[in-house]
Amino acid sequence: MNSVPLLDLKAQYATIREEVRAAVDRVLESQYFILGPEVEALEAEVAAYCHCRYGIGVSSGSDALLVALMAIDLQPGEEVITTPYTFFATAGAIVRLGGKPVFVDIDPHTYNLNPAALAAAVTPRTRAILPIHLYGQMADMDPVMAVAERHGLYVIEDAAQAIGAEYKGRRAGSIGHLGCFSFFPSKNLGGIGDGGMVTTNDPTLADKVRLLRGHGARPKYHHSVVGGNFRLDAIQAAVLRVKLPYLDGWTEARQRNADTYRRLFAESGLVAGERIVLPVDAGQGRHIYNQFVIRVEARDALIRHLKEQQIGTEVYYPLPMHQQVCFADWGLSAGTFPHSEAAAQETLALPIYPELNDAMLVQVVEGIARFYA
Repeated sequence: MNSVPLLDLKAQYATIREEVRAAVDRVLESQYFILGPEVEALEAEVAAYCHCRYGIGVSSGSDALLVALMAIDLQPGEEVITTPYTFFATAGAIVRLGGKPVFVDIDPHTYNLNPAALAAAVTPRTRAILPIHLYGQMADMDPVMAVAERHGLYVIEDAAQAIGAEYKGRRAGSIGHLGCFSFFPSKNLGGIGDGGMVTTNDPTLADKVRLLRGHGARPKYHHSVVGGNFRLDAIQAAVLRVKLPYLDGWTEARQRNADTYRRLFAESGLVAGERIVLPVDAGQGRHIYNQFVIRVEARDALIRHLKEQQIGTEVYYPLPMHQQVCFADWGLSAGTFPHSEAAAQETLALPIYPELNDAMLVQVVEGIARFYA
């Protein structure tokens, strides 16, 4: 039995090994490791790719969220509306600045913020809306922007999983006031360590993010604001510059794999029997499939079965933010956000990376079919 890992970065590296090594050597020969020309070039290339005027390289996707909130001067006690079904960094960045996450439940089909619940969550303390483009599909941004404009709020897109995703022809990170991206190795565009990017079309916000990422110093040793060390390493930028021209091809391969999964699951009869609920493409743009997440019966038993079959899976995310121990004093009990809680209990990510072949996809679907048989 051949194994099918959740992600195989070695397979990708094998196709670009010499280019990556040359890029790393270029940085080593330059001995210019922090910011510099490699980072500046990547910033311009990613900004153009995301249809934005500005890109500012930062140290991680988590720090992209943090510095974006700092750039809008989020104050202690001010509120940021987002969802509880997300990676911890989304809520964590708000709390680190003394802000208060105000959660609205997700759409149970797309797992993104439900815009119908947004207006009711706005209070006089609301400063921003932070929609998450989860699993590679953008949130429904038109109603989000409408609420923001009506109430004078900032919109910060958490696009960590969505580089190249589109909504009605517009790219992730280009619609809100700021966009936040992650280059964590498992992302569609992944580095060889941590890295991130903030995008914006606002020159004032771009300048503020640049200032904040270097401890608020301009010129050196003269600090006009308190920032942090959020700088992107040149070696990460150089590797990402190698990978960026391949990204659209990799995205197309992910989309083909998603189409193949849909066909195989339909042929298996599992979808008709409602044992499996496949990812929903909202049909409003380009889904880049950072993850292929299904909803299943008896998930934890299925995970054990697939592990025995040497098929990799992952649960994103097993515990919503309002149920995390560190946020227990918020008093948000189980049942407060039922769609987020159900997603946490029932969803499962399957392998979707570009280097998968049809035989591997068949192995995944047949492994699931054996479990339900």
